[in-house]
Amino acid sequence: MRIISGSLGGRRISPPADMPYTRPTTDIAKEGLFNIISNNLDIEELKTLDLFGGTGSISFELASRGAKDLTIIEKDQKMYEFIKKTSDQLALKNFKVLRMDVFKFLESCVDKFDFAFAGPPYALGNIDDLPILVFQQQILKEGGWFVLEHTPRNNYESFEFFRTARTYGTTVFSIFVNRPKPRSE
Repeated sequence: MRIISGSLGGRRISPPADMPYTRPTTDIAKEGLFNIISNNLDIEELKTLDLFGGTGSISFELASRGAKDLTIIEKDQKMYEFIKKTSDQLALKNFKVLRMDVFKFLESCVDKFDFAFAGPPYALGNIDDLPILVFQQQILKEGGWFVLEHTPRNNYESFEFFRTARTYGTTVFSIFVNRPKPRSE
């Protein structure tokens, strides 16, 4: 796994070999996602939330590109420790890792974010609850983005805040924006 761009671009990160619930986002998919983000958001101004942190890949990429405030939620002890250790090695500032269940976090979250990302295990049975909870709990600032990584079997086009989806092989990123859709959409 590597950090693609920014101040840490090119750095290799070696996650634990045994990651039963973690599926790292591929470099091709991550590069595509960050092209979209970079062309639409000012990463250096973002307060971010990474749900299902996994290897921390998305947050390490955001940090490398200058995101000002990063929060990562990861339930698995091994992956939590890996993210903490790697963030310390990279000397990342404003980088918080919380070890807890994503759904419990969403239920109790009082913070607001500019950008939230969720890369849950593809087999997660209640994946469709994620966009509902993100908007129900109002964790996004006005105009904030929520990106959900999933497989082609899930479709969120009818969801009120859905804007677009991008597909990279078997990886789909659905993008939701906390803003009412213009009437022409």
